[in-house]
Amino acid sequence: MDIATFTGIVIFFGFVVAAVYLGEGIAGFKPFLNLEAFLVVIGGTFCALLVNFPLSKVLSLGKVLKKVLTTRGEDTSQIVSTFVALSKKAKLEGFLALEADLQNIDNDFLKRGVQLVVDGSDQDFIRNMLETELDFIRERHKLGREIFNALGTYSPAFGIIGTVLGMILMLNSIEDVAQVPRRMALALSAAFFGLGAGYWLFLPMAGKLKTRSEEEIFVKEIIIRGVLLLQSGAAPSIVEANLKAYLEPSKRMEIKTEEGPEGAPEEEKK
Repeated sequence: MDIATFTGIVIFFGFVVAAVYLGEGIAGFKPFLNLEAFLVVIGGTFCALLVNFPLSKVLSLGKVLKKVLTTRGEDTSQIVSTFVALSKKAKLEGFLALEADLQNIDNDFLKRGVQLVVDGSDQDFIRNMLETELDFIRERHKLGREIFNALGTYSPAFGIIGTVLGMILMLNSIEDVAQVPRRMALALSAAFFGLGAGYWLFLPMAGKLKTRSEEEIFVKEIIIRGVLLLQSGAAPSIVEANLKAYLEPSKRMEIKTEEGPEGAPEEEKK
């Protein structure tokens, strides 16, 4: 679970509940118990999503949501340490010796890159393979962001539609003027649902997906650089110096104590 995302959602919900309760007490929640408005806003938003995107993409929304709520960034210092250890082993025993370390690598993208080196692929082939995969990853991430941006755009619009619909029904059937404030509050609850869902959930999630995508692409760019350095036969010190350039200063210091693929501390491996 991503603590920041979960905390932001829960705390704002708590603020809203507290504001309503402090202002009106328990009775203040009654206008929000409007199932008709909720159905118009949320149902209309997802129906518009079906119109805009293929069904297969809409059905993948759960996977995208899981990425927002659960994905954590990768440890870039660990990746650099792994490449340093691999390059040292390749210098001493050759590329084929790296095959034994593949099962200890958790990152699938890194594992595929090292496997290409073990298989004897040249630099151009490796670069084309990994960068092509990177392009497809960018496109998948872009689609996920577009879906949540669309949800954030549609839900406020359907909130207004629900409010207008409620006001039309109210004005068409009103008999007692004293009922106008209550019926108006019910109609405006649709706007609250739409604006709340758009600006509290959907658009912030689209922003979180953008951040996640940038972080993942950055890690994979480090991996591509490391794989190419490994294939070129660069010395471990050269590999470390090149890859450290991608890291912030605090992460560079962590490399000295990280473990390589064989489990020994990096200080002992140098």
